[in-house]
Amino acid sequence: MVNVIIHTDTRYPVNRRVIRKAVLDTFSEFKISGGDLEVSVAVVGSRKMKELSLKFLKDREAHEVLAFPQEEISQSEAGGFVNPPDNILRLGDIVLCWPEVLESASRQDSMVDDQLYFLTGHATEHLLGKHHE
Repeated sequence: MVNVIIHTDTRYPVNRRVIRKAVLDTFSEFKISGGDLEVSVAVVGSRKMKELSLKFLKDREAHEVLAFPQEEISQSEAGGFVNPPDNILRLGDIVLCWPEVLESASRQDSMVDDQLYFLTGHATEHLLGKHHE
């Protein structure tokens, strides 16, 4: 079972079904099934995103999305996740900046839900170890 935990403020009218579908579709695309998996998604404003960017990326950008994997796995390491004591594999956190999602949808001339789906799927890929080339 996949558990998608979504944290958001009431002032951000985010479509939770779109977020959940993006995560599940990405898992399906990567042929991930079985087991108990968990992904946390937070929807924040520009100020919070800038704080996270400064802390973790050393910039002051309000990025559209950030992904924080629970564990970084490098290509050269033979590491990876170990069996968690509660048998739930927590892949990590996704942070979406709602004002930037809206702005991005406007720039792309796309529907907000389509942009939300794309960004959530992209971040989920990062949690699964896919990085930009």
